[in-house]
Amino acid sequence: MAITAKQVKELRDSTGAGMMDAKKALTETDGDMEAAVDWLRTKGLAKAAKKSGRTAAEGLVAVKAEGGVAVAVEVNSETDFVARNAEFQQMVGDIAGVAMGVDSTEALADADMGGKSVAAVIQEKVGTIGENMGLRRMSKVTGEGVASYVHGAVVDGMGKIGVIVAFDGDNADFGKQVAMHVAATNPASLNEGDLDPALVEREKQVLTDQARESGKPEQVIEKMIVGRMKKYFEEVTLVNQKFVMNPDLTVGEAAKEAGITITGFARVEVGEGIEKVEEDFAAEVAKTMGG
Repeated sequence: MAITAKQVKELRDSTGAGMMDAKKALTETDGDMEAAVDWLRTKGLAKAAKKSGRTAAEGLVAVKAEGGVAVAVEVNSETDFVARNAEFQQMVGDIAGVAMGVDSTEALADADMGGKSVAAVIQEKVGTIGENMGLRRMSKVTGEGVASYVHGAVVDGMGKIGVIVAFDGDNADFGKQVAMHVAATNPASLNEGDLDPALVEREKQVLTDQARESGKPEQVIEKMIVGRMKKYFEEVTLVNQKFVMNPDLTVGEAAKEAGITITGFARVEVGEGIEKVEEDFAAEVAKTMGG
């Protein structure tokens, strides 16, 4: 029988399943709504979809670096308990391996992993592990050399903060030191030219407004802003920051001494920017146990 758009919408609304899954369920059950719901539940699709509205702000960042390519991948879960689950960790590590061959989060979600898309593999895990998960983002850098660092590692190559660095030259040990520096200082960009112009303009406006409150003449304020913006760039751009391993040098100066030029980096922190609803410990345990 012909499946109508109204039927598909009704099934989606009642189960939270995706459009194509809802249509397939109705097709498989000849339009029987109750049977279609059971079909989705049997496949784990309705169960997974019901969890999709819950905030997934925990999880892991996995890094992988080899052959001049480095990636950092964030896969989220609802609780830290799942982030420490060996099955979840294996999946995240496998996804990072797949990420070495793609260039965007969207391409990674669609990429093949054992005969299924990465997105489909994650969705299956939602059904088996029992809480919402999602591929949030990936970053990739390439260069003559690459290095990586994981802060708060729970297993090798995975933790709460992952950093990857690309550079020209041959000094992998120094590259890792830079990655550790990035984890600690969280620079906004590699250099002044890479900063978001809107971010720069907003900072300049704030500093200008602050200076005007002092009542000083405009020509004095202009000189004040030049100095304050220079300090701002030293604080937020990687090559101009004081190197945590040797504060007497900037990162750029230290890199020059080490014989390399830093060409790119990425810092990925689990849950960064996600608004998380705070729960007490008992509630988190209950959720993990399926309560």
